[in-house]
Amino acid sequence: MSSHPREFRLLVTGGGTGGHTYPALTTLRALQARLAQEGTPVGVLWAGTENGLEAQVTATEGIRFVPVATGKLRRSSNPLAMLSATNMKDMARVPIGVAQARSIVAEFKPDVVLSTGGYVAVPVGLAASMLRRPLVVHEQTVGLGLANRLLAKRATRVAVSSPSTLELLPERVRERAVVTGNPVRAEVMTGEPLKAVDALGLDSFDPDLPVLYVTGGAQGSVQINTLVTEALPWLLQRTNVIHQCGPNNLQDMFESTASLPAELAARYRVMGFVGPELPDVLALADIVVSRSGAGTIAELTALGKPAVLIPLPSAAGNEQAHNARRLQDLGAAISLEGDVTYPDLRGALAGLLENAGRRERMSRASRENGHPDAAERLVDVLLEAARPSAA
Repeated sequence: MSSHPREFRLLVTGGGTGGHTYPALTTLRALQARLAQEGTPVGVLWAGTENGLEAQVTATEGIRFVPVATGKLRRSSNPLAMLSATNMKDMARVPIGVAQARSIVAEFKPDVVLSTGGYVAVPVGLAASMLRRPLVVHEQTVGLGLANRLLAKRATRVAVSSPSTLELLPERVRERAVVTGNPVRAEVMTGEPLKAVDALGLDSFDPDLPVLYVTGGAQGSVQINTLVTEALPWLLQRTNVIHQCGPNNLQDMFESTASLPAELAARYRVMGFVGPELPDVLALADIVVSRSGAGTIAELTALGKPAVLIPLPSAAGNEQAHNARRLQDLGAAISLEGDVTYPDLRGALAGLLENAGRRERMSRASRENGHPDAAERLVDVLLEAARPSAA
């Protein structure tokens, strides 16, 4: 009999965007850490799209990856538009993907399959169901993505990020559903304010004023950049500003803020991209202005950060607006939608900048709705689903 402990096998599927990819990565790392304490090795295989973000991330992280054919359904309010040549061509790829996925599942023999959504999750999830392998579906958004909607009925367990998502599940699926929250990278929770001051050279900031962090995501947001540029003379009299504007927008921001008076410019730091220092920047920030994607919401609520949210209008299913409205209803954020103007932004920030008590109340409401332990909760669900009795 071998003295080596049996390997626990996790098959991950999902991707296309960071919103599907990074929660899965965070969860599998948490699973590896958990089982390492017991001396159990974890074998991971990620099934995704060949050109998706997940292919890049797995290569960087040293995770075994296998591509699966998949098709993208381009939705439309017009049923006839759904019958486009492109849709028909892509849908023809789905059976190919299912056949590939069956072979992958049969060969890898996973103890459990984790699906985080995206079109590639459909064939892999269907294959897991066909071959009677435990399937855990995780939904990051307040709504329910199309792929997860299709797979939820076949899943062993369904993990959701928000209690309100439970109402969107079919009644017979709800008894297998659990609220875990959306996994947040462990390093996000370990930021240190003083490290941000050192790393970004913020010695000219006024320590008696709050710190506002503005971000439009990795690529930045022209809408948010324009609003902030207009607001800066007013803002910098009341706060210090760290502004992540996007690499392609950095020169424009330098030019548009060059005329700021020196005493105000000393309290403004603009950057194209915030990398490893992000946890420290978030720890330093008293208020955040940002988009409202699922990952951003998870981080802000895990940290309890008061926020002014400007949803991306083109987000699929109006997801970002739903996220922002939910947090506003909970008293954890202010949502600004549509054609947002400088007076709108000024009105939203004025009360927060001038009233530390209001910031604290909003911070408390945010934290109460956060799930900093979401990855550990999802690991619990995976391990439970993997037990023979759960399948």
